[in-house]
Amino acid sequence: MKNIALITGASTGIGKELAIIHAEKGGDLVVVARSEDKLVTLKKELENQFGISVKVIAKDLTDLNAVQELYNEVKKEGLEIEYLINNAGFGSLGKFAEQNLMTHVSMINLNITALTALSHMFLPDLIQRNKGKILNVSSTASFMPGPLQAVYFATKAYVTFLSNALSEELKGTNVTVTNLMPGATETEFGARSGMDKTAVFKSTVSAKSVALDGYNGMLKGQLDVISGLGTSEKIMMKMIPFLPKKVVLGQIRKMQEV
Repeated sequence: MKNIALITGASTGIGKELAIIHAEKGGDLVVVARSEDKLVTLKKELENQFGISVKVIAKDLTDLNAVQELYNEVKKEGLEIEYLINNAGFGSLGKFAEQNLMTHVSMINLNITALTALSHMFLPDLIQRNKGKILNVSSTASFMPGPLQAVYFATKAYVTFLSNALSEELKGTNVTVTNLMPGATETEFGARSGMDKTAVFKSTVSAKSVALDGYNGMLKGQLDVISGLGTSEKIMMKMIPFLPKKVVLGQIRKMQEV
């Protein structure tokens, strides 16, 4: 296998679109998600259409042992990962105290712990070869606290800050870390999290357009890529640093109430 991209959360949405984009460019893939059936279907489609090679690894990355197993399997087969794309993640809508604790824990494990562990495991290899790129999928939610999605917003703030810090640490090398911050996107995320019934998801963009923005930004070694925002949302993002925090919190909560 050559020019390999490892993509987590590759069975649907932005992750799947990123896999298609990489395959279109002739790159091989390691695709990771919980659903082996969806990954096998994707493998067949991409190999038949683009003549590339796809390795399927079905893992639940909310389990840190599964993250280590993923890395071990890649290393055992001698696969050199050129692009690490940490896309897997999920959210949940509702008041913090009323949601199940394990939902919060699993979210932190996937959105933060798995992403951190995979970055830490693969980054030394990239640095040693002085070549490679990491794309971390964060969210525009990382700009602010998120009442009714308190843990999700907090996890995405972590992803943004970690990605930016690593980018600075890697200056002077040919290894880059790009942080992708999508707005509301047409994926299964909306329905799974309950966000599809809120004002935030009244206007969405395609997963393909977000994936393309993120992939191109990664190739260019950009620090941050903001994708999928309308004009009014862009204006709001620029205003947030200048507004009283209580005002921002109230507006964010209102936007997420069903």
